[in-house]
Amino acid sequence: QVQLVESGGGLVQAGDSLRLSCAASGRTFSNYAMGWFRQAPGKERECVAVINRRGSSTYYTDSVKGRFTVSRDNAKNTVYLQMNSLKPEDTAVYYCAADYYGVGIPHSGDYEYWGQGTQVTVSS
Repeated sequence: QVQLVESGGGLVQAGDSLRLSCAASGRTFSNYAMGWFRQAPGKERECVAVINRRGSSTYYTDSVKGRFTVSRDNAKNTVYLQMNSLKPEDTAVYYCAADYYGVGIPHSGDYEYWGQGTQVTVSS
């Protein structure tokens, strides 16, 4: 199995940027497609971004396209989420997740391993 630890969350103002990191340990990181999901209070968990195992293909939900960028460094066993032009509606707990030999699809049920989450709060 793989263990995931997110970091980089915090309290920022609208328009600011944050970079989330997710460090993986355990099995070979490059065998996992990685996803970033978020859950705001009272809302369902949604997929924000996904990256395939090689980092050659990505997916973004419409609300973050052009503002967020997902990337990975397989040598460092880390996946990143660069978040620019943050909005109050981006406020949520952000989770990274791993899908063993996944192709990178935005469906939470396909991801077997999850981090503990990191809080992102954007004030207006």
